[in-house]
Amino acid sequence: MKTEILTQAATQARGLAIDAVHACSSGHLGLPLGCAEIGAVLYGAGALRYDPAAPKWLNRDRLVLSAGHGSMFLYSWLHLSGYALSLDEVKNFRQLGSETPGHPEFGETVGVEATTGPLGQGIGNAVGYALSGKRAAAKFNTAEHTIFDHHVIVLHGDGCLQEGVSKESIAFAGHNHLDNLILIYDSNDVTLDAMAERTQSEDAEAYFTSQGFDAVVIDGHNFAAIEGAIAQAKGNDNGKPKVIIAKTTIGKGIPEVEGTAAGHGEGGAKFAEDARKGLGLPEETFYVSDEVRAHFKQVAETCAIESAAWEKTFQAWSAANPELAKELEGGVPDDLLDQIPTFESGTNAATRASGGTVMQAVAKAVPSLISGSADLYGSTKNYIKESGDFGPEDYSARNIWFGIREHGMGAICNGIAYDGIFKSSGATFLVFADYMRGSIRLASLSGLPVTYIFTHDSVGVGEDGPTHQPVETVSGLRVIPNLDVIRPADAEETAGALAAAMQRSEGPTALILTRQKVPAQDAISVSERREGVLKGGYIAKKESGDLKCILMATGSELQHAMGAAEKLGDGVRVVSLPCFERFDRQSSDYRESVLPSSCTARVAVEAGVSATWGKYLGFQGETVCIDRFGMSAPGSTIMAELGMTAENVAAKAGHFC
Repeated sequence: MKTEILTQAATQARGLAIDAVHACSSGHLGLPLGCAEIGAVLYGAGALRYDPAAPKWLNRDRLVLSAGHGSMFLYSWLHLSGYALSLDEVKNFRQLGSETPGHPEFGETVGVEATTGPLGQGIGNAVGYALSGKRAAAKFNTAEHTIFDHHVIVLHGDGCLQEGVSKESIAFAGHNHLDNLILIYDSNDVTLDAMAERTQSEDAEAYFTSQGFDAVVIDGHNFAAIEGAIAQAKGNDNGKPKVIIAKTTIGKGIPEVEGTAAGHGEGGAKFAEDARKGLGLPEETFYVSDEVRAHFKQVAETCAIESAAWEKTFQAWSAANPELAKELEGGVPDDLLDQIPTFESGTNAATRASGGTVMQAVAKAVPSLISGSADLYGSTKNYIKESGDFGPEDYSARNIWFGIREHGMGAICNGIAYDGIFKSSGATFLVFADYMRGSIRLASLSGLPVTYIFTHDSVGVGEDGPTHQPVETVSGLRVIPNLDVIRPADAEETAGALAAAMQRSEGPTALILTRQKVPAQDAISVSERREGVLKGGYIAKKESGDLKCILMATGSELQHAMGAAEKLGDGVRVVSLPCFERFDRQSSDYRESVLPSSCTARVAVEAGVSATWGKYLGFQGETVCIDRFGMSAPGSTIMAELGMTAENVAAKAGHFC
């Protein structure tokens, strides 16, 4: 290890961070300065396996910066190590349209493995990456060829560990023996407001050991200690994930704030000129020496040799294992709907049960799909049969037992999706979607094709009472940009819903399924129901004669709209709107054909709050919804008590007709 050049690199990385934050008077200096030696070892001493010329190399080590506020750490080292991130982009830190946003964003900056804004998310994402890596190795490696043996490294701080999502994810990683996971804990004993002792007194080493991790404490500014700890962590496949507790000085290099809470944010930027002098940097801002450039050019050449050797192995593996190679390519068949058997006429089943049936056919057609549940497989019905349980006994299995850890499940599913090798899905009761909302929001922001299976979707849950009856949750999910929320009405719509989720690549999909049985809408053809879901909405019952009013419904309430139309007679159209988002993406001509603007007499029917129906109702429409919390009683009793009946819908729409 060339300590001298690494020292120069660490110093100049500190300078880049100081100059970038000073230039825009915004950002966080604490971690980029405090972890500069860690960055130098990772990127400049071979501790991290990467190739800047092939940033998506399948067998690269994945580095996740969970403490995303320290983004200049990542941008500095990506630039120095030769990724396609120019010095001009570093200078444009936090500016409009730059490749260096305030927090790292997946898809916006080369080399960024995850969008880590809220603290702790990156730890969960890294656990998802590690799960994906373990499964990829078990599924695709052969006795002749090893194509997956990489590690996942996550850099995090005290704040990440204080968030509950990290504790859920750490417990999962330890329990499942994810020994390809390495946590580097930037332990500087500082949080934003005060010294960390104000809010924590945890013995970190003892905590991680209790969770099944190997833990070591090192000086985070000592190159040899950092390099040795990472090498030991990588070389010890003992069934335990690893944590390196690196004791560092926050804001190191700015004497006025280092080691204090003031060093966390941009408080030290005003001392930039003196700090640069103290670090021995020249007057030139954003300075990188020729020697450091030359060193990283040599590192990049070594990286390229390693990735090229892997590519030869990969080509030999592909030739020897064409079926596995095809499976690794992934993809969803265009005719997926045709591969899902139709249900018998008259099927009277909860959509969660129908979803479980559909899941088996989809899993057969989409081998990359893995399915997890937060200790609720028996209720969510998404267990993939004859596919085993993921864990130390079988890392190739497809069913993930997340335990009662919804938030961790969401972050882990995101990590799997970031990796892009497998399609992730997770299930729980709809009312608990709020426990994982932060992860859902980030999946939507990052365009991750995660599938959420949320069952027990309304007051139809029944006797468990209002704490378990998610009257507001569907509307709450609908307002998240880029999230498709699909609430199917029967078994065939459920088939369309799961197919839609599988075929979507631009973002996540939430499937909203019932606990109670719902009748099959056999008056509507199978193809109309399935393909209607793909379009988000369709005409379920065409009016006879002149159009007088439109009844719109989703999920279990479509039956009541259909029943009300029969009672009301001529002139009534019923529209099934299982997915607002997909419907809104259709052409204006299609939307007009389903909901003609000339007909303003409209009624929306849904066993939930009315908040999101306004854009379809207009000023003259009315709702049959539930703008209150539920009650404890049998589900059918509550539905009737709160107006979810064909009779009440007909009465509400009667004055239109």
